[in-house]
Amino acid sequence: MCIIRNGTIAILICLCAGSALQAQPAGRRGPQNAPTMADIKYGPHKRNVLDFYQAKSDKPTPVAMYIHGGGFRGGSKNSVNQRMLRGLLAAGISVAAIEYRFVADKPLPAAHHDSLRALQFIRSRSAEWNINKKRIGAFGGSAGAQICMWLAFHDEMANSESSDPLKRESSRLKCVVTNGGQTTMEFDWWKKWVPGYDKPHRDRAEVFGDVTDEELGKIVEDISALSLITADDPPIFMSYGMKPDDPIPTDPAREQGWKVHHVIFGIKLKEKMHQLGIESNLKYPGAQTKYESAASFLIAKLKSDNK
Repeated sequence: MCIIRNGTIAILICLCAGSALQAQPAGRRGPQNAPTMADIKYGPHKRNVLDFYQAKSDKPTPVAMYIHGGGFRGGSKNSVNQRMLRGLLAAGISVAAIEYRFVADKPLPAAHHDSLRALQFIRSRSAEWNINKKRIGAFGGSAGAQICMWLAFHDEMANSESSDPLKRESSRLKCVVTNGGQTTMEFDWWKKWVPGYDKPHRDRAEVFGDVTDEELGKIVEDISALSLITADDPPIFMSYGMKPDDPIPTDPAREQGWKVHHVIFGIKLKEKMHQLGIESNLKYPGAQTKYESAASFLIAKLKSDNK
């Protein structure tokens, strides 16, 4: 495990998701897909719910788990991209769209732990829902992308000795898709690499609660992809909305979102994954990728040699 050790830690800011993996204008959504099962409880909190969209198949299907964005203080499972959802279902891939606690409910990493439990819950329902628990991927944008990468690159979190059967289920993913994801929460790194980023924009207590600097450092280290990535981790498809050399927007309303979803996050993760020999795909305006879209990547990875 590669550890980033710097004294100053990034404060999470408003991670607004404005991508194809997030909410779309009503006119672009197309027909709404009704979930096979809605608001299924996977945990005790009111936001511990998920919708399950079951693909038609005689054989157990792969699953793509959607994790919404919203700065860890907003968002909904209903923001799942409808076109992508239809494409996955047509390809024989079931979809689970989850919700999780916001920082107003409980500080980070509660949202990450909820998402882990949702993944383990889905695996525990493999027989009832006709799914292949070994073929699960995740996709999400912004804050959801950050959680997706945590699940993808963290070491196995199953506890085989737990009295809770859900916790005995694997946490590992087959592949992951992210849009505008932050690959590290280390503030010194942000100041060094993100164009124009020079100060945090949210109070750390709002996001992480009343923790010491040492405790905060451990949390940030544990949720950052660049700290977690190792050679046995799954492939990724990342997308960002700007070129590496694009100028900083002059419109203040766009400037902050542009910074915190900057392509440099993906570039640095891709460099690290290349060093480790892990497949990574990075899409931004003008860039060529092996896969035409996030959906085609998920389909290729989840359906290949599907057993």
